[in-house]
Amino acid sequence: MIEILAVLSVSAAAGMRIALPLLVMGLIQGDLWQQVPLLNQIQPQVVVAVLTAWTLLELFVSKQLWGQRILQFAQLVFSPIVGAVMAMAVARILHLQPTQLVWILGVVGGLLALVLQLVKVGWFYRLQGLPTWAVLLEDILCVLLVLFAFKAPNSGGLIAMLLLWLAIRSSQSWYQWYKGGQVRN
Repeated sequence: MIEILAVLSVSAAAGMRIALPLLVMGLIQGDLWQQVPLLNQIQPQVVVAVLTAWTLLELFVSKQLWGQRILQFAQLVFSPIVGAVMAMAVARILHLQPTQLVWILGVVGGLLALVLQLVKVGWFYRLQGLPTWAVLLEDILCVLLVLFAFKAPNSGGLIAMLLLWLAIRSSQSWYQWYKGGQVRN
């Protein structure tokens, strides 16, 4: 059960940012992405350089409205992939044995990352841009979720489940908002 909570935690982090959680995960592990599928095929120096550049881009560009628009497309496309890769990596690091279970957790992690990213895109369009304080909170929460996955998976999994609950509540709110606007027209 602890492994599942850790997987949910890193998947939620991947639903917020793409490069930042991968960079944090690689830096807190001693073997630098040797357990991460796809990234273990690339030299660690290249991975560090690319993830650092992409993280800096995400951190600085996401504070501007035009930057949020540009990053949304890339994050929407890559968040399920990164969520699945990180979920499978955490399952491998925590030594889950059945290979089928690792793949199932990868799919669940990718779907959770996609759902959280879709909710973020929905809020962006409903609010005509995310406020800077929300983006900063998202950055901090992203790093904390990765750290919690390895140090306190119970807390990280609980936060991920709360984020999923908020996503479900948001979708209900949007549906009621949409129906209310349709009745008036």
